[in-house]
Amino acid sequence: MTENELSRIVFDCALKVHQSLGPGLLESAYEECLFYELKKIGLRVEKQKPLPLIYEEVKLDVGYRIDIIVENKLIIEIKSVEALNDVHFAQLLTYLKLTNCKLGLLINFNVSLIKNGVKRVVNNL
Repeated sequence: MTENELSRIVFDCALKVHQSLGPGLLESAYEECLFYELKKIGLRVEKQKPLPLIYEEVKLDVGYRIDIIVENKLIIEIKSVEALNDVHFAQLLTYLKLTNCKLGLLINFNVSLIKNGVKRVVNNL
């Protein structure tokens, strides 16, 4: 499955979660529910996956964690904030670069319509 196909599935699952829960909860609640929905349809997903930083020959465990990674191809960064800002996009782009993934979804569940809270971030390797 391609990254774009996965992103459509993730969007549909995020829509289902958002319709059920609505805005205003903590990120962790949305993360658990989205993880559950993705697992339920048979995708290979990991949550809170540790992401080491490799600098020259040194592997640094600096505490980076990917919210959700789908099929080792698509990174999902979940937010529940008033508005997304540049640092959120930079964080996801950094994760994409460190993993050599091409596509990430930044999903802000604190919106009235989930389509307004989903942003695609592309790593132009």
